[in-house]
Amino acid sequence: MVAPALLEPVADRVPDVERIAVLRANALGDFVFVLPALDALRAAYPEAELVLLGAPWHAELLRDRPGPVDRVLVVPPAPGIRDPVRGEPASEPARFLAAARAERFDLALQLHGGGGNSNPLVNGLGARLTAGLRAEDAPPLDRWIRYVYYQNEVLRYLEVVGLVGAPATTVVPRFPVTDADRAEARRVLGDPDRPRVALHPGATDTRRRWPAGRFAEVARELVADGYEVLVTGTPAEQELVDRVVAAAKVPVRPQVGTLDLGALAACYAGCALVISNDTGPLHLAAAVGAATIGVYWVGNLINSGHLLRGRHRPIMSWTVHCPVCGVDCTRGVYPARPGDGECPHRDSFVTDVPTVEVVETARELLRAG
Repeated sequence: MVAPALLEPVADRVPDVERIAVLRANALGDFVFVLPALDALRAAYPEAELVLLGAPWHAELLRDRPGPVDRVLVVPPAPGIRDPVRGEPASEPARFLAAARAERFDLALQLHGGGGNSNPLVNGLGARLTAGLRAEDAPPLDRWIRYVYYQNEVLRYLEVVGLVGAPATTVVPRFPVTDADRAEARRVLGDPDRPRVALHPGATDTRRRWPAGRFAEVARELVADGYEVLVTGTPAEQELVDRVVAAAKVPVRPQVGTLDLGALAACYAGCALVISNDTGPLHLAAAVGAATIGVYWVGNLINSGHLLRGRHRPIMSWTVHCPVCGVDCTRGVYPARPGDGECPHRDSFVTDVPTVEVVETARELLRAG
């Protein structure tokens, strides 16, 4: 049950709302974190059109998919908003804003970060009322709350939608898997002849990567226990997946670029367990109902750890100093970009997570499941 005292709205619903814009144009895990806030908006404004200002991949993934979002409006690439994708035609921000203003949004919500780059865009939509987050150096919105880095992301965005009278309906992200997703996953993977476990050894930020050899050790143990083991990764992670497969020295099934996001969601939904670094696929797996083990740096756990523990277990590294230069990376913001926190290094912060702890936790969850 959601605790009303913590998540009740701080303002009344806005009257006569027909169209709501929500800016959230970043990566997969970021989108998963905002799902409960989108659910809250849908429940509070059931007749309004809910438009996600997102990236091209959002438009592809959410097309014809049930859920709170009615439509995706792709925002142009811009610093602090989103990176361009390969082959994407150039787009003029001024032209985008002119077209967006013609939509006559009643509410425009910034669920995208501190607001230094995103608040000007949201203010430029011409909505009747704006709301969102604001860091120290960001311009204000009509209604805003202070952006403080160390906060659980799901709760952060539920606080924002509370500014427009949308109470939380859940704190658990849920992502719908369609029959088409299941059919595509079955076409690629076939039907399982024994329970499946998926390992995801990648992460865009190399500091969040548990060593490939440790994933390989986990794979050996679980294959010996009778499980079919998949190793998933993006095309950019091919070499990393290959290292896990080679080091495992047991039959595992690499899946790199074989599944689109919908089919990957279906794949994870059919797994008894997903073990991953703190990255988008881990959060997608939890959102489709799979049990998960996440390997986390403790600072990241504050922001992105699942709030429940019955089927979701974080295994934490308590390293707080850069393993190369010794800088304390808990000062200010954990370095998510090169140079942040006075530390330019990209060496892993989670190498001290013991394999035995991951294996024992996996066996406990698999027995319970």
